[in-house]
Amino acid sequence: MKNILTAPWMVEMIRTVTNMYDHGWDERNGGNVSLLLEESQVNDYVDGAVLREIPTGFSCPELDGKYFLVTGTGKYFKNVQYAPEVNLGLVRLTNGGETAQLLWGFADGGKFTSEFPAHMMSHAERLKVDPQNRVVMHCHPANLLAMTYVHILDEKQFTRTLWQMCTECIVVFPDGVNVLPWMLCGTNEIGEATAEKMRTARLVVWAQHGIYGAGKDLDETFGLIETAEKAAEIYMKIAHLPLVNTITDEQMHQLEAHFGVKAREGYLA
Repeated sequence: MKNILTAPWMVEMIRTVTNMYDHGWDERNGGNVSLLLEESQVNDYVDGAVLREIPTGFSCPELDGKYFLVTGTGKYFKNVQYAPEVNLGLVRLTNGGETAQLLWGFADGGKFTSEFPAHMMSHAERLKVDPQNRVVMHCHPANLLAMTYVHILDEKQFTRTLWQMCTECIVVFPDGVNVLPWMLCGTNEIGEATAEKMRTARLVVWAQHGIYGAGKDLDETFGLIETAEKAAEIYMKIAHLPLVNTITDEQMHQLEAHFGVKAREGYLA
């Protein structure tokens, strides 16, 4: 077998979570990432031997037999680059999603993130919308988090505010941003609520907590969150000042036409 640490998807996962930590998005053991992989991508790196079986605590038949590289519970992103075999795990879902077979990783006896249900439910919903969506990423960007304290949580208004902060925003996330009120994390309930929001947008803000993003690969998903966080940073810098200029709806329609995107229905005049 080839060395799994040389797999392109492993190299990219390590690079991405390190970058997320360096951005200040994943303090301590905050945040989690899961990457959906094809069997053909993992066959050269694992022999299929099951190291352990871990109950997932939920059912998701749509993902039965799917492979995921996922961050571990209680693990610090800053340590992933030094001990990936401890902080990451490669699992295959079986038994209708109720069991995760560990094929590699979590070498200290650990297991996947406590947000695993939210990740898997979100994966299932995004695959229905776009079969190319293979990443779910959760983190705690400071400005987006701060924005949930001072901005009303209406999804349309929250989205429009972010769109108005940076020219690129409507191009990068024309589907907007969905928002959940504060909920207890690490539960099936918040997983189900997040998955429902993922049906209409790739970004879901958890008020007073952080954000979930979904995309076709790690780069795209990171960039999606990065763009929304930059917009939130600008908002937090100017929210207390009188607004003299903005990006108008007419200008956003120009961006739609020029970049071939379509803003979420009903969000622009």
